[in-house]
Amino acid sequence: MGFTIGGTRILSGSRRRGARATECTVVAEYTGLWGWDVVPGARAASGRCSCGDPACSAPGAHPLGFAPEVPAGSTLDTVTDVWSRFPGAALLLPVGRAFDVLEVAETAGRRALVRLERMGLPLGPVCVTPTGRAQFLVAPGAAAELPRLLYRMGWDDADLDLRCLGPGAHITAPPSDHGGLGPCRWLRPPSLDAGAPPQARLLLGTLAYICHRSGM
Repeated sequence: MGFTIGGTRILSGSRRRGARATECTVVAEYTGLWGWDVVPGARAASGRCSCGDPACSAPGAHPLGFAPEVPAGSTLDTVTDVWSRFPGAALLLPVGRAFDVLEVAETAGRRALVRLERMGLPLGPVCVTPTGRAQFLVAPGAAAELPRLLYRMGWDDADLDLRCLGPGAHITAPPSDHGGLGPCRWLRPPSLDAGAPPQARLLLGTLAYICHRSGM
């Protein structure tokens, strides 16, 4: 399946990857195909951040403060114009706009994903990081609702390795490197058939249960 952005045919899925898509076409796919804003981010090597701050608290895992955001809907020409000024920048996605993120340990996330797929529940993209985390993209507003949802489900007193990222946070988007530790990858890639990200409440019970079992 493909999509036309700025007069250029963009291939999705494995065909796009096989075509050795450039950073610009990947960013254009995120903005034009999935409707996500993209922010140029810092990179890290040998523990040093490309932002130039020797005391950087998050090397290679934060936006470049001087770089403009590429808004959702941007064409390939617009993306190329911006990204050419920041070659090698990491692809960061702002959280709290098109989606929030439920984050758990990768092992728990993989187990939960299998169970959720068997249950036939609606799912959005799922990303895994080189730090061993699984990030489930859910409908925005989840971060604010999380304490109430956990309380209603009886998980508010449990010691769960589960958190929700909301407005102000960013995640590193595949195939970018995260903090000099390696690339992020899609465990469940975006799909044209998936529609809007699911409500967090639909996934939270399964994620919380598996996180609880994993911690026993």
